[in-house]
Amino acid sequence: MDFSEKWGRSVEEAVELALKDLRLDREQVEIVVLEEPSKGFFGLGSKLAKVRVQKASARTEHKEAMPEPVRQERPATSNAPTMAPAKEMTATTKPAEETRIKDEASNEAVKRRDDRRRKAKDRNTSRESVRVRQKPENLVALEESPALDFLREMTARMDLDVEVKAMVNEDCLYFDISGKDSGTIIGKRGQTLDSIQYLTSLVANKEKEAYRRVIVDAENYREKRERTLEQLANRLADKVMRTGKSVRLEPMNPYERKVIHATLQRSAGVTTRSEGEEPYRRVIIEQK
Repeated sequence: MDFSEKWGRSVEEAVELALKDLRLDREQVEIVVLEEPSKGFFGLGSKLAKVRVQKASARTEHKEAMPEPVRQERPATSNAPTMAPAKEMTATTKPAEETRIKDEASNEAVKRRDDRRRKAKDRNTSRESVRVRQKPENLVALEESPALDFLREMTARMDLDVEVKAMVNEDCLYFDISGKDSGTIIGKRGQTLDSIQYLTSLVANKEKEAYRRVIVDAENYREKRERTLEQLANRLADKVMRTGKSVRLEPMNPYERKVIHATLQRSAGVTTRSEGEEPYRRVIIEQK
């Protein structure tokens, strides 16, 4: 592995994780900061740092490692026969059998590639969308609740021009946020929205015997994000089938990882697993 991309609460933490992954020292790598960390607004919408740590270029290492060439005196002219360059000898004496073997290997590689493409096409035709988080059914309007009051007060204190509506059924509280500043509520990749949902869930289930699921949505972001993750999962699964190499996704929250797993659970060609610790846990897509 020549490079590693890592997330961390700080740039230094992300670099240390990448160095550990590469098993290299800082002097042996080049570091590129892809995303600076941010604390967000009152802890909401905070961003992790992301770095790319790559092994120092081969040209640089070679230059440092190679000693200075030693000049040798040209030997005196002798009557010894001059040997033909090795390259010319190889070219003129290359047996036809070697050419035949290479041609057969190339044809076999083309055949394997075509087989992988055919399997991927068959998998795509039978692939079904797996809905992990749909908008709940049988919802009725809810006019008052501590969680609704909390959301309205929080958005007002953030000076956001949005409207908050609440709906409920037997198992779920569903909050829909809309308005001019709904993009601020969503945040990058829905990070702010997830944080608000977590806090709202704490308020909704405070001192409650039975837990009730809470969903906070804005401008139908949840469904749009799920469709994006499904498309990403399918595209990367095709890549794994085509190349035979595993793919490591960026760190995701439990819900987003669940979407990836569910989308590919019926795949005949790939399998998925998760690795790492929160909040850096990520999905790995591998060929079966």
